[in-house]
Amino acid sequence: MRGRQLAVAAGLLGVLCVPAHAEARDIGRDTLPANDGWAAEGAGTTGGAAADTDHVYTVTDRAGLVRALDGGSDTPKIIRIAGTIDANTDDDGDRLDCADYATGGYALKKYLAAYDPRTWGSAKPSGPQEEARQASAARQAERIVLPVGSNTTLVGLGDSAVLKGASLTVRNADNVIIRNLDVRDAYDCFPVWQPNAGGLGDWKTAYDNIWLTGATHVWVDHVTLSDKGHPDAKEPTHFARNYLRHDGLLDMTNGSDLVTVSWSRFAGHDKAMLIGNGDTATGDRGKLRVTLHHNAFESVVQRAPRVRFGQVHVYNNRYDITGDDYRYSLGVSTESRMYAENNVFHAPGHVEAADLVKSWNGSALHQSGTLFNGFPVDLLAIHNAYNSGSERDLTADVGWTPTLHGRIDSAEEADRAVARGAGAGRIP
Repeated sequence: MRGRQLAVAAGLLGVLCVPAHAEARDIGRDTLPANDGWAAEGAGTTGGAAADTDHVYTVTDRAGLVRALDGGSDTPKIIRIAGTIDANTDDDGDRLDCADYATGGYALKKYLAAYDPRTWGSAKPSGPQEEARQASAARQAERIVLPVGSNTTLVGLGDSAVLKGASLTVRNADNVIIRNLDVRDAYDCFPVWQPNAGGLGDWKTAYDNIWLTGATHVWVDHVTLSDKGHPDAKEPTHFARNYLRHDGLLDMTNGSDLVTVSWSRFAGHDKAMLIGNGDTATGDRGKLRVTLHHNAFESVVQRAPRVRFGQVHVYNNRYDITGDDYRYSLGVSTESRMYAENNVFHAPGHVEAADLVKSWNGSALHQSGTLFNGFPVDLLAIHNAYNSGSERDLTADVGWTPTLHGRIDSAEEADRAVARGAGAGRIP
């Protein structure tokens, strides 16, 4: 811990040349404030604040971003994104589309004909078209999956920095900050058909806008995440299922731990945030400690978040529910211990307070200070009263009380503050 603190102090002495369109202060040197959620545990989260001047980059295209990321190296680095970067571009910066990635004779029409459930049945797809799909998907992944290594700060310059088409992947890395960035449309050109998913089959996509897998000490702040550009609602239906092109906006799996997500905006998406990826992933016990505060969830269908195993503090978030396809916001799953305080929900008339919480093999939920369409509600009592019996009632004892947090606003205060301040381009 002392080494990291000394490194941060040394890094703060560095002098940067900040472009005229950047912030007056260099937010790339910012570190997570003390006590600001689970990511403040232990040595805290400092990202690339200790970077020397040779490892401070301003990038304007995919090639420059890839060079700066350095294959996900652990070298302290600050990467500043200026303007819009499209991950679906070649090394010369020319735009790539799905046809450019297709190989091995893959074609959607051929794929649909090969695995039509009426003729193929319920077996997992195999054979030439599935092999061609996998090879095509691998070609896209080489371009759009961007590894973020330890001791890295990735930050947008100004109020209009955009990274589109990419899947930022923090894999087995520690001490990462992602801030002030619009990360949109991690579009999968080659979804796979899963005949047995959900009983009726479904399409599965490969990419999250941001994926934390085995990551620790991560701060995501003032980030906007969406499908903007290719909303799934406009995709066609194949095999009587929506041909999904997007997975999660921000997923945390495989033992990720000590994460704070603050003042961010999740918009126009189905499955926003998964914390813990499987009921049998018992290695996640004692991990997946996450704080979510002052975030906006707008037109999100479900998983805001859905939690397995983790101790997750959810406070001062704002939920704007729209659409007829809404399913739930707070997902309580196996051994999850969610502590929800002073959150506010706005919903149309067909959505009831009983719809906000969904349980799958969950046992407990702490909630207090919730506002639903301007009225205080007890989500735990309502859930238990309306539980159909398919799941056991939840108890209020989650076995822990959060201590790492800043001031907790009232739901009314949070409602106004988040509406004004959440998302990229809004750092005070």
